[in-house]
Amino acid sequence: MRLGRGAPVASTTVVYRLMADAVVVVHFGFILFVAVGGLLAWRWPRLVWLHVPVVAWGIGIVVVGFECPLTPLEKHFRRLGAEEGYEGGFVDRYVEDVIYPDTYTPLLRALAAVAIGVGWLVAASRSVGRRGAGVLGRARGRDRHLADRRRDRPDPDHAEVAH
Repeated sequence: MRLGRGAPVASTTVVYRLMADAVVVVHFGFILFVAVGGLLAWRWPRLVWLHVPVVAWGIGIVVVGFECPLTPLEKHFRRLGAEEGYEGGFVDRYVEDVIYPDTYTPLLRALAAVAIGVGWLVAASRSVGRRGAGVLGRARGRDRHLADRRRDRPDPDHAEVAH
């Protein structure tokens, strides 16, 4: 049996299933980045600017109850891949009671919040430290450079006149 322009059904369903699996990988990556992105900002401070909106979205999902758009996208690809969809959200399906028991959810959320806070504080303090030293270091270096240039330049009041 063929669909559309002659693509075999089997290969089309496999492609959709692979796309659903890719969304799952991206979704896990997103959740992991929410939890440890602040710690990654220790190494790459500019990452904080990407992490802030990601955390805001994560808080919206947990506190307000927003639905992550990756969940319906995965479910859509599963249906197109001739698989059964599932009830509930991504975390309910793949994380809670799979990776850890549901009873640990509040603890793990608190640990993620601590990791985020510590990561941001350390990244901010390092950024301020670098910026402060960098500005002073550049100013001192510029002053030294100007002093060296003045020393190396002949004084016009005492310059010898070539005859």
